[in-house]
Amino acid sequence: MPMSPYPVVCYAVGCEAPAVYKIAAKWSDGTTNELKTYGLTCGACLARQFATAMAKRAACRLAAGEILDAPGVYELHRGGRDRALIRRPDLEAQLAPS
Repeated sequence: MPMSPYPVVCYAVGCEAPAVYKIAAKWSDGTTNELKTYGLTCGACLARQFATAMAKRAACRLAAGEILDAPGVYELHRGGRDRALIRRPDLEAQLAPS
């Protein structure tokens, strides 16, 4: 079924720019694997949204057997599946706290 043509906008409060990145982390409970989405963001809000995602990850408690990687930045492509998203480690390196 084709995706409906609604706009995908940045999650940052007050921003209505189109989202071009997905901030997400690989999560597993030992049986299921998926990307846990922390947010969708435009380029202008990426640094702030990535910092927020890192803080949320740091505060996250995991149940026995759960695995949650550090958040990553992925190029957002309309209608694509998570496993087909392109990860941007170059942007993550620029945004990572020193």
